[in-house]
Amino acid sequence: MIGTLVNVAAIVAGGSIGIVFKKQLPQKAIEVVFQGIGLITFGIGISMFLKSEWLIVVVMAILAGAITGGLLQLDRRIENASLRLKNRFKNTGEHFSEGLITAFLLYCMGALTILGAIDEGLGNGAELLFTKSILDGFASIALASALGVGVIFSVVPLFIYQGGITLLAFYLGSFFDMALINELSATGGILLCGLGLNILKLTKIKVMDMLPALLYALFFAYIYSRFV
Repeated sequence: MIGTLVNVAAIVAGGSIGIVFKKQLPQKAIEVVFQGIGLITFGIGISMFLKSEWLIVVVMAILAGAITGGLLQLDRRIENASLRLKNRFKNTGEHFSEGLITAFLLYCMGALTILGAIDEGLGNGAELLFTKSILDGFASIALASALGVGVIFSVVPLFIYQGGITLLAFYLGSFFDMALINELSATGGILLCGLGLNILKLTKIKVMDMLPALLYALFFAYIYSRFV
């Protein structure tokens, strides 16, 4: 998983630079950057959602994910875990949770992430993930300057998610076809739209309760693909 490890290093480096910049910027400038991140997040979410060819898969995944996450109280559990991290690492900022989840979804829900991880798992090299690492490194500078150190901590779920796809591709091979990738990206796009609205302080959508939708998207897309 060399590609994923390089990706993690790039995000940590970029995020660290962003934290330094944040200390140099006035509060009003940070607020404007924060609003810009919200708009960009929403826009990326829309573009990802429009890739869906099977809308019913996205709808079912979001609904099933929301029910599952609500029953498991994922939002509360993740918030509590974030608070514990805040207490352990001082000066993490008030947007720790937003930074972690926003960065994770932005870094992990694109087709480049999934295709790159699959490509490496199939033994075709890590060039796609190296390219993604450069993009993520620069993006993490802007994200960390607005959302704080939570962006850097996003490398933990990123490593598990992206590395997990690489291992699955190694063992399952052709399971991940383009149709499944599109529906997973589209479902992630809906979650990004919710995050964007939250960052803009227009809503208080419990996006973290909907995270199981990503697993359901793969499951429903695979089932649906057997009948079309």
